[in-house]
Amino acid sequence: MSIVSRLTALLDARTTALTVYAHCDLPCGVYDPAQARIEAQSVKAIMEKYNASGDPDFKVRATIIKEERCELVKHHLWVLWTDYFKVEHLKQFPNLHDLFWMATKSAGDAKKSNDVVVADRLLSEIDAIAEIFWATKK
Repeated sequence: MSIVSRLTALLDARTTALTVYAHCDLPCGVYDPAQARIEAQSVKAIMEKYNASGDPDFKVRATIIKEERCELVKHHLWVLWTDYFKVEHLKQFPNLHDLFWMATKSAGDAKKSNDVVVADRLLSEIDAIAEIFWATKK
């Protein structure tokens, strides 16, 4: 039986039930809150440029890009929260869940705002997470 025939038979749901197990991420161990911080810095810079501009077309583009960057901030935070941090870290740093919750909420708030204070709060929360992250890497 050729490889194509075998693959076709395996993938044909009518003839074969196949259970697949997979790890959601490659366990490379490369994690860093800097990814979230870089995106959050972009959010702040976009807000500043938005507020300084009088061009309505520029403001539309800036809003779209800012919202995309906010989603990337949340993504990078969620990867750290769900993939890097373990139960022992939560025991050592009991405020960890609250920090992540507040930071992801701030990223959501930044999507809806052009207030640089919101971006500064987000950056501060990411910095608090980074402090704990680097403490766990020692």
